[in-house]
Amino acid sequence: MVEPLQPIRLIALDIDGTLVGEDLILGGRTLAAVAEALRRGIAVSLVTGRMATSAVPFAEALGLTGPIVAQQGALIRAMPAAGSARPGRMLRHYPLRPEVTQEIVRWCRERALTPHFNHLEWMIVGSDEERLEEYRLFVGDRLRIVGDVAERARKPVTKVVAIGEGQHSLDVLDEGRAHFAGLAEVTLSHPRFLEFLAPGVSKGKGVRWLARRLGIPLGQCMAIGDQYNDLEMISEVGHGVAMPSAPAAVQAAARYVAPPVGEEGAAQMIERIAFGGERPAGQPRGDRSRGGITVGGGAPGDVSVPRR
Repeated sequence: MVEPLQPIRLIALDIDGTLVGEDLILGGRTLAAVAEALRRGIAVSLVTGRMATSAVPFAEALGLTGPIVAQQGALIRAMPAAGSARPGRMLRHYPLRPEVTQEIVRWCRERALTPHFNHLEWMIVGSDEERLEEYRLFVGDRLRIVGDVAERARKPVTKVVAIGEGQHSLDVLDEGRAHFAGLAEVTLSHPRFLEFLAPGVSKGKGVRWLARRLGIPLGQCMAIGDQYNDLEMISEVGHGVAMPSAPAAVQAAARYVAPPVGEEGAAQMIERIAFGGERPAGQPRGDRSRGGITVGGGAPGDVSVPRR
């Protein structure tokens, strides 16, 4: 583990399962904690498996201006200009080699996994995909349908997401890592979602890039996440935080375990570690699970952010 140092100067935040649950609500305590971090001069960035354009609404709601580390670290973008519909400027991109992508598609299909691609800000799926309407709701006009993903694999791809039923993707995680050692990184962003990235790519690499860019020692960095794809960034900073829903291996790599997402555990850990236990003044005091005036469900002051 990296030796923890104070003060905290960089906070890296996963989104799904960490900042928000399935309701996609950013709680008032989370908004206040991030705002206070920014006020204190602490850099805050989202480090996510989502496409950058899908993460932008969360960054905007949180008032962030720093780069977004997207697609498990395979793509890093600057925040787009205010009011712009265009993606932010590309800062780093690490795509898979086409011959590796073709092998990934073959390997997945042999194991009853359904692969699709993310390339830059596009989700690319086969015309025989059963979840087309679900994906269309998720990414809107950033969905691209092709006749055969195996044919599309001959062109550049940022990452491959392979979907299995039940725990099947988790069951073949170790087999995938062994088969693609040196060719692709294999991780899990959800028990059903096996993801393939260029060699060396991880959220940990993304956080190291952020820290180096800002001249901040890793010991003064804090990272919070909840899944296997967060393990590298949690283990490579001085203040790694796992959500309580994280797999045992991720919790073992963390220095701290947060309260649940429903209790805005990430915000609580920011208060505890970055603010020395101080809770920002003027924030909502109610629990997210209670009623009141809400936007999309949650506590007063919460913001509901749609997927896109």
